[in-house]
Amino acid sequence: MSRLFYILLLAIGALPALPSEGQTRSIESKFPGEQEVMLEHSVHYVITLKDGQPLVKSEEKQQLLYLSAQANSRMSRFGFSHSGFHQLEQYSAYTLTADAKKIKVTNFKTTDSKSNSIFYDDVKETTFDFPALAPGAIGTLETTMLDKDPHLLSPFFFSWAVPVIHSQLKITFPKDMQIRYLLKGNDTARIRFTLETRHGETTYTFQADSVAAGRPYDDAPDIRWYAAHVVFYIEKYVDEHGTTIPYLSSPDDLFHLYLGYLKDINKETGPELQHIVDSLCKNAPDPEGKARNIYAWVQQNIKYIAFEQGMEGFVPRDANLVCTRKFGDCKDMSSILTLMLRTAGIPAWYTWIGTRSLPYTYTETPLPLVDNHMISTIRLNDRYIFLDGTDPFCIFGMPSTGIQDKQALVAMDDSTYKILTVPIPAKEMNRLIDTTTIDLTAGGLKGHICIDHYGYYSNILQDLLIYSNEKEIDQLLKPRFRRGSDKFNLDSFRIGDRGDHAHIRLTGDFTLQDYARQIGSEWYINMNLFKSYLHEEIDYPKRTMPIEFPFYGQRIYVVILNIPAGYEVTYLPPGKTYHNAVWGFTMNYEKRGRQLIFTQEFDNDHLLLQPSQFADWNKVLENLFPLYHSTVSLQKNP
Repeated sequence: MSRLFYILLLAIGALPALPSEGQTRSIESKFPGEQEVMLEHSVHYVITLKDGQPLVKSEEKQQLLYLSAQANSRMSRFGFSHSGFHQLEQYSAYTLTADAKKIKVTNFKTTDSKSNSIFYDDVKETTFDFPALAPGAIGTLETTMLDKDPHLLSPFFFSWAVPVIHSQLKITFPKDMQIRYLLKGNDTARIRFTLETRHGETTYTFQADSVAAGRPYDDAPDIRWYAAHVVFYIEKYVDEHGTTIPYLSSPDDLFHLYLGYLKDINKETGPELQHIVDSLCKNAPDPEGKARNIYAWVQQNIKYIAFEQGMEGFVPRDANLVCTRKFGDCKDMSSILTLMLRTAGIPAWYTWIGTRSLPYTYTETPLPLVDNHMISTIRLNDRYIFLDGTDPFCIFGMPSTGIQDKQALVAMDDSTYKILTVPIPAKEMNRLIDTTTIDLTAGGLKGHICIDHYGYYSNILQDLLIYSNEKEIDQLLKPRFRRGSDKFNLDSFRIGDRGDHAHIRLTGDFTLQDYARQIGSEWYINMNLFKSYLHEEIDYPKRTMPIEFPFYGQRIYVVILNIPAGYEVTYLPPGKTYHNAVWGFTMNYEKRGRQLIFTQEFDNDHLLLQPSQFADWNKVLENLFPLYHSTVSLQKNP
């Protein structure tokens, strides 16, 4: 640790001392352009036993040093969240001004914390403004929380939205308790770990200094995939009777915890639900037909609304209630799907799973933080099928995009479970085929467009359409037709049949002026109407975050030029194929009768592209971009 950081850490005790002018300049030089830095972010968890159960309290401190006048407007508003599970016990905040005056915060305001995906939860947000902020001032926030359910301890992240001078996690627990931890993310080697035992207690301390701001790229996965953090949990402990109590020692413990959430639901199928199942299965030829009908009914008739109030965030509601209400969250969808399928004679199982925003697995960390979602699993024709009722356009037999390649905890019965990995559908199942047919006219190009979306391409588009009004649909679809140049004009467009979740077609007609050039008796045209991936080179080694893709897929662009009467092709560019270990493309020109056909194909076999693969990504672009200048020429017959 540098002498500057050591002095600062000594200074930020009960009341932080202001850094000297030289210390501030050193911080500014280390983090140029930053308007504020976190001098300290520390959390101390103290775990004890009460009535034979773990009890967890945490004290958190955040100290922000403001470096510029602009920071006043950008970062004066501050806040923290709390809930029934993370109960707020004490809090205070104050500003230490540049001339060493302490001004307490008094304008705390607590409101419900709402998100776009949550209809109701019990999370509260307490916000306030640090007063009298100016360059050199320090804002301090201190909170004390009671974690009501120690199964739900939160990971500690060493990075923040601004640089952090010193970041520290401490965990103090009884010597007869075992705490397990795991370092996740990039650059974990910089985290210093120490262990101390005294007076019958053990303390783990994790520290890191001079951590850069964690500002993600738009195409990066969730911060948990790359930001350095500590996942920790209670494995087991010895109670007051000397008995060793497993807490979260293995997936077995997590499974039995989750079984408790199911014990009071779906004792029987009510008359209403029984009638619906009978009608759906009446003309179904086989178990797969029954399963398809039941899944489609839930997708179309049960509206997804999330609830996260206390234990409602974990306990599914009875399927008969969900049927009557016609709405529910993911757990309720799992409940009604599972009971309906079982009523139809199809084995179905409640399933917990984490979406792709979470980098955790049950085998590595058997904790509730591994999952944030619930679905139903069935087995048909010797394969498991994962049914997500929250996605109204998910294709039967394919998982929803958000759970690909994720571990699923499947409750096979009251005593056994399986951990299954959700498959990733092959790229050939997800295809976008964009076909443009063009004619050369005196007024410019006239053309017809047909865009076929298959698999997840269809799934995602139909999801967007159902939640958009007419004006939003217009804004959503018009850019998908654009090609050639900024003189492109879409004359009309149409949306095809939306009854098939696995396929939807868009068609349109357009004109495009001043794109093809006519010089004397010759036409010149660049048939590459799309300059895909321009300016999409990856800035490495600067970028250290992976890139996330929604699915494996193929994109195929076909341009068909109707050769004008009396003209012949005098130059056709060569095609090219280039692939490496990461991805690639194929370009091909072909004359077929009185048509020129230009085809581009791009493929993707990644959900995450890691920094070690960035060079290969850019290498494909080096081979691709020169081809964008190729021109076809046609000569009028003498």
